[in-house]
Amino acid sequence: MLDAATASTNDIAAALPGGLFGVLPVGAVEQHGAHLPLLTDTVLASGVARRVAAGFERALLLPAIAYGDAWTAEGWAGTLSFSPDTLRAAVLDIGRGLQRLGARGLVTVNGHFGNREPIALAARMLAEEGFPVLHLDYPKLEAIAGEVAESTPAGPGFYHADEIETSMMLALAPETVRMDLAEPEYPEFPELFGSEPMPLSAFNASGVFGDPRPATAEKGERIIAAIAEESQRLIRLWIEKWSIA
Repeated sequence: MLDAATASTNDIAAALPGGLFGVLPVGAVEQHGAHLPLLTDTVLASGVARRVAAGFERALLLPAIAYGDAWTAEGWAGTLSFSPDTLRAAVLDIGRGLQRLGARGLVTVNGHFGNREPIALAARMLAEEGFPVLHLDYPKLEAIAGEVAESTPAGPGFYHADEIETSMMLALAPETVRMDLAEPEYPEFPELFGSEPMPLSAFNASGVFGDPRPATAEKGERIIAAIAEESQRLIRLWIEKWSIA
């Protein structure tokens, strides 16, 4: 793995002939209750992306896109959101830049649900331009969450400031977690949730969805390891398909 934060231009130039591909974490600046920081999604995406990229000699770990499409959380102080078009354009520009550089493809590691559609659209546009993109959204998260969690999720596949995200943060950035402020909330999801645009603050008071109190660093490490392993498996299939390295 090459880390763009420390690699020189000579390091990149030397790696390009072997089939270099970018690994791009995409996060968000979004509320995560009283006990987790605003940059939770960015910290998690960056940490997972580093674990994923570490499995590939020709992976170029890129700096994270720290902002995401977090419109649904703007009802709470601190949330700052890209529009979907801005996020799509950012991923598109980075992909095109990698292509001009001579890289062979791009893997995105997404840490925020609202980013999925803009990233997928950018990936489609880049694919139409002949540049392969694999967009990953924490594969196997729901399966491993079902194995390690003691609490019930607030909704199917819905993990936000709960035991799962809090455990992952305890594994990656424990100094940012304030477990003394961790409190559960299980809001009632409106019947039209998911079928129309809806701010989460319309039916949730604290910004927590579920119960973060059973979270541990050990659980977080298991979750991250499972996501990284499955992500690497998918990347190997992608590399073989496109003869990237």
